[in-house]
Amino acid sequence: MKKYKSFEDLECWKAATIVRRNIKEIIAKFPPHEKYDLTDNMRRASRSTTQNIAEGYGRFHYQENIQFCRISRGSLFEMIDQYITALDEEYISESECKTGREQIETALRLLNGYINYLEVQKSKKNK
Repeated sequence: MKKYKSFEDLECWKAATIVRRNIKEIIAKFPPHEKYDLTDNMRRASRSTTQNIAEGYGRFHYQENIQFCRISRGSLFEMIDQYITALDEEYISESECKTGREQIETALRLLNGYINYLEVQKSKKNK
């Protein structure tokens, strides 16, 4: 198994940064009246995703790391709903929604894999 020197080496963190950067581009097109509502919520959820992966990594305990990753996973699901809302409000196109959801699904798959890895490592340590 690969040794990670930083949270920046984690594939799930890298995938979440792609989501975050796409959100930044998408929300720039939203109308001004969404500045303190949907725009802010999407920005915070996208940042929360990468920040929680980083914070969990820095805890150095498997269970704490897992818990922060679960919070990150929740933020990814929150963003799916926000993409649906943006589509319903006609702030984004079907194509933009599809791309965003695909990026989120990739991040979720990688994050779930990392959580599973942490669970295995935790159980090995506890034997």
